[in-house]
Amino acid sequence: MTHTSDDSAPRRARPSLQAALIALAFAFGLWGLWQTFGTDAAGARRDRDDARAALRTQGAELETLRQQVATLRRSDQISRDANRDLQTALAERDEELAGLRADVAFYERLVGATSQRRGLSVHALRMQPQNGHAWHFTSTLTQNLNRGAVSHGRLTLAIEGTRGGRLETLSWADLRQQPSAPAVDYSFRYFQQVEGDVVLPDGFEPVRVTVRLVPRSGAAIEESFTWREATGEGAEPRPAS
Repeated sequence: MTHTSDDSAPRRARPSLQAALIALAFAFGLWGLWQTFGTDAAGARRDRDDARAALRTQGAELETLRQQVATLRRSDQISRDANRDLQTALAERDEELAGLRADVAFYERLVGATSQRRGLSVHALRMQPQNGHAWHFTSTLTQNLNRGAVSHGRLTLAIEGTRGGRLETLSWADLRQQPSAPAVDYSFRYFQQVEGDVVLPDGFEPVRVTVRLVPRSGAAIEESFTWREATGEGAEPRPAS
């Protein structure tokens, strides 16, 4: 009679144990991979979140700095504008004071107790450019010889210059562009500014201006000014004394 051995049962159990060990090892491997790559992924997400937060913070700081720069620029521009306006006002005030001092000196020379007595004269002449070839003249006439007396008369101008390389003198009629242009009347006790307009022909280069006064009584009076004096480019107006 033949007997079958029971060693086959352990042999059948041994492959099952090996499979379990392999599965367990595989599971540990998966766990290790998850720990490695899962942790790295989580860290990467945290790093990205931190970077985004830092970027947002820097963006907010940058916008704040931009606003501060814009505010400082506006403040600087306002300060510059205010300083420029102040400088302009000071310059205008200085010019006004200089004009007032000149007026006081003029009046003191003209009517002061120690002023020199002078008859009718042309104290100053000013020529100012207008449109085209037109010029506006302002002539200051004075007299303090006969205090209280009124001076009456007429004023005309003549201008000497060159045109086309030749000397030429423009009469009052030429300057006014009228054949029988009337003179400008004056009437004053101590001083008066007589004004009017003249026109210079094209190509004419003025050199000298002569003011001619014809009083109602007495001889005519002529005073000449260089063009530089008359346009303010030369000497100051002549003193009345």
